[in-house]
Order: sequence, then structure tokens, then C-alpha cells
Amino acid sequence: MSQPLQGKVALVTGGSRGLGAATARALADSGADVAITYISSADKAAEVVKELEGRGVQATAFQMDQADTAQAPQLIDDVVARFGGLDILVNNAALGESGRTIDDPDADVAALDRMHATNYTGVIAIIRAAAKAMRDNGRIVNIGSGIGSRVGLPGFADYAATKAGLLGYTKGAARDLAPRGITVNMVQAGLMQTDMAPPSPEALKAMVSNLSIQRLSDPAETAAAITFLASPAASYITGAVLDSNGGYTA
Repeated sequence: MSQPLQGKVALVTGGSRGLGAATARALADSGADVAITYISSADKAAEVVKELEGRGVQATAFQMDQADTAQAPQLIDDVVARFGGLDILVNNAALGESGRTIDDPDADVAALDRMHATNYTGVIAIIRAAAKAMRDNGRIVNIGSGIGSRVGLPGFADYAATKAGLLGYTKGAARDLAPRGITVNMVQAGLMQTDMAPPSPEALKAMVSNLSIQRLSDPAETAAAITFLASPAASYITGAVLDSNGGYTA
């Protein structure tokens, strides 16, 4: 089997479950050694690491609270110390606080603030730290959402803002890092089949009805798009947005 990422080192944030775990598997299948982060799911992270090692690559999990930007430099230092370098960064870890409009007096402002710290400033801190350590011709893939381009429903203003802001940072970072051959792109992910608690059947039906392809995706489908952008085949793609959301933004 072709392994275009053999000899590369990848870091996938939020890699203990869902899209992060699927991405870690896809990168390992392409030959990359993989580090993942987790915040509280130590057992699940350990299972993913064992599974990746079973695919014939080196793997490690690091505990990190992405909302604490001060932890970012240490994370990158730990990855480089463990694997000898860093070639691929997938910023997947994120929170999703939604459902209440901005004028709702019962909105949990503290939870919204934590989401902003995790989804935006936390990601920026990791990119800044990684950019200093990443080897030339590296890859950075940020995971966004179609909601960052088209909100579509009430109650998503703050979540949309975190993803829209990350989109702008992606494009700016692509300009900054291009002289070193490092590409920076975004994949806008959509509704997926994961182990997270689903919304009510009525809410889920309404969300799926907004899609051109009216079904939930398998995380492996979006992981394939991420792995493509991390591969040598995507060497001339940077500052781009690849929608993997069933046509939500069509």
C-alpha cells in the first residue's frame, strides 16, 4: 500500500474521538507517525494510540487544555522531543456551544467564552508555536465548519464567529509561511456520525434538510480530505477552503 507520508510526523488535536481519531488513523495509514491531544478522555486516547501503533507507526497522546494558550509551546516542544520533528498539524479540537440566541438572558456566557478560547485563540497559539518548529514543506490543516461561511440557523453566532475568524487566520498564515513551503488550508466539516449525543430527532431532521447530500457523513470521509491536504499531492494548494459538508454551503 502506498504510504506518501512515511517519515513524516503529524499532530492531531482532539484525536481521541470522532473526526480527530479518524484523521489520526488516515494519516497513520499513509505512513505518518502521529501524536494526538485530549483533554479528559485518557482511556479513549490510549485506545487510539494502541490502534495507531497496530498500523505500524509510532504514536503518543498528550493531555492538553487548548483553551489555555500558555500550554501550546510546551505541547509542540513535547511532540518534537518525542518524534524528532513536526511536519503536519491538524487543528481539529473544538467546542460547540450553540442553540441560544445572543439576546437570550439565560445564555451561558462563560461557556461561550471558553468556546472562543478553545476554537480560536487556542488554535492560533498552537499554530504560532508549531510554525517555529515545523520543518520546511510542512502542512497545517485547520478544521472549520460551513457555519463559518453560512450560519443558516439561529443560535450559532458565537460558534460561527470562531470558525470565520479561523478562516481569516488560515489565509493570513498561508501567506506568511509560503516562503518555507508550508501550506495552510482549511477543511469545513459538516454533520457526522460520532459518539457524541445527537440532537433531538426534529432538530437533526432540520439540520440534514439544509444539506445537498441529505445524510450524516462518516468521519472517514472528511479525514480523507484532510489527509489529501497533508500529502505531497497538495503541495501547490494553500490558503484554500475545502468543503466536506454535504453541500451545506452550496
